[in-house]
Amino acid sequence: MPKKQKKEIKIDQEDKEELLNQKILGTYEKSKNFGFVVPDFKKLPTDIFVSKKNSKKAKNGQKVLVQITKVPKKGKSLEGNIIDVIGSADSRDIEMKCLVKEYDVPEKFPKEVILEAKAINQLVDKKDIPNRVDFRDLNIFTIDGEDSKDLDDAVSVSKDENGIYTLGVYIADVSYYVKPGTNLDKEALKRGTSIYMLDRVIPMLPFELSNGICSLNAGEDRFVLAITMKIDKKGIVKSSKISKGIINVKERMTYTNVAKIIENSDNEVTKRYEKYITDFKLMEELAHILKKRRMSNGSLNLNIPETKIEFDENGKVIDIRKYELSFANEIIEQFMLTANEEIAETFYNLKIPFIYRVHEVPDVDKIEELNKFLFDMGYKIKVNKKGEVSPKEFAEILNDIEGKPEEKVISTFILRTLKIARYESENKGHFGIASKYYCHFTSPIRRYPDLFIHRVISEYLNNNNSIPDKKLQKFAKQATSYAEKSSEREKIAQTIEREAEDIKKAEFMEDKIGEEFDGIISGVTQFGVFVELENTVEGLIRFENLADDYFEYNESKKMLIGEHTGRIFKIGDCVKVRVIEASKLLRRVSFELVNK
Repeated sequence: MPKKQKKEIKIDQEDKEELLNQKILGTYEKSKNFGFVVPDFKKLPTDIFVSKKNSKKAKNGQKVLVQITKVPKKGKSLEGNIIDVIGSADSRDIEMKCLVKEYDVPEKFPKEVILEAKAINQLVDKKDIPNRVDFRDLNIFTIDGEDSKDLDDAVSVSKDENGIYTLGVYIADVSYYVKPGTNLDKEALKRGTSIYMLDRVIPMLPFELSNGICSLNAGEDRFVLAITMKIDKKGIVKSSKISKGIINVKERMTYTNVAKIIENSDNEVTKRYEKYITDFKLMEELAHILKKRRMSNGSLNLNIPETKIEFDENGKVIDIRKYELSFANEIIEQFMLTANEEIAETFYNLKIPFIYRVHEVPDVDKIEELNKFLFDMGYKIKVNKKGEVSPKEFAEILNDIEGKPEEKVISTFILRTLKIARYESENKGHFGIASKYYCHFTSPIRRYPDLFIHRVISEYLNNNNSIPDKKLQKFAKQATSYAEKSSEREKIAQTIEREAEDIKKAEFMEDKIGEEFDGIISGVTQFGVFVELENTVEGLIRFENLADDYFEYNESKKMLIGEHTGRIFKIGDCVKVRVIEASKLLRRVSFELVNK
């Protein structure tokens, strides 16, 4: 084998310090007494030298994770130790495995965590039933996607002769099983959230809990934290009661089947659930009322379609398309939003330490940038003299553009203008849903903040609606710490989920090189334009594949202007493209413009 040519590296001192101890994904190239790791994403200007003793017996061509241990002076390669051999570069789903390693996410649970999970009884403790409100006679349902397995929320709806609705939201009482300070709890906090990577999940809690005793499976007794709300015909919550309860779900429903029932579009499904049709019609009725009220308050309805990726039995992508939401999805969304708001307001008024879901007002400079973009389309976000803006300003524009060609483009730009939601121990409201109080209460199986506030609520209920001062002080410290950790873990989870989707989209397009598609320009940059296809796959057209011209980038209007031709490319333009590259390794798709 010819001697490996070392690349000269030019890195300033500050960058050197940042590189030290970093973990890099790459492909191992083996020589007789040493080897090099070629970084996957070309983030480094050099390969990484690995001595034989630090190679962890990696074989030539294998994907590895290397930790940089030395940044030498000019003319020398970076040095590192291989800390994990992931597998052969051509093995199935190696890209997804690399993605998990890249972000240092623990896939397997430690032995001590598994032992604690297996020790938990998979039947409810009958001794504790008398201490709970018994909801087992009610018509309670879970409504989720077909593939969902961790079912942590269930609902019931009734209506009295005065037109007052009773909405019951029942959430798995995970805090009953996951006690503070246990190995289960420490691992859940470390993970912060479950990560959903399309056809697989990295759960926050072991299977015995997430799919077992904590999952609200139909026909099985389950302990819950419940909030029962009295709601009038205008969608105003007149009163609410929080309690520890026990339920027995009547049916495990899917969004698809509930949609068929409320639309009366499938006789077979309607007949199967005939005795519960009134329940689902009431749910639809109440959800419409709640949504109408929410929209009138300025809640933002960003109509940006999600992606549905289908796999065959071998895990190969066979189809990608927009995920069509039905009003059945809206039912659960409205019910969960209402429960989360009511819980947050209740505990804010009690002045008890809590973790809130915070979404602050957008920055004024971001709004100015948005207005420059909106100007040519005849829209404007109004900001008052104090520099304040109401969510209604955004909501009105979103309402105006519904169904129009520019809807997707403006919705996307508005989304980029908004701040990122996060967890905080201080209530600062939620701009996106125009809510003064908001928290995450409804998913303790997959989100640690939900689990924490369940503990706070349980402590409050167990002590006759009070919490000892010593415990309050402890909760206050935990709320601040846990909110920060959970926000960090959420960012990582969202990045992994997004990049997992990019991997599978690129994989789907790999056998479509040379094929032509219609698309819409979704982004304009200094190096090219991004185009989104009808199936939600997005790719880049670089300048050299755009047209025979020199383009000037107009940042304020997010457009490119040809110097010689005067041709304009801007967000929202329809174009025809040809696929010229698709790489699941690089997680990208590249196009060229047809008819330049």
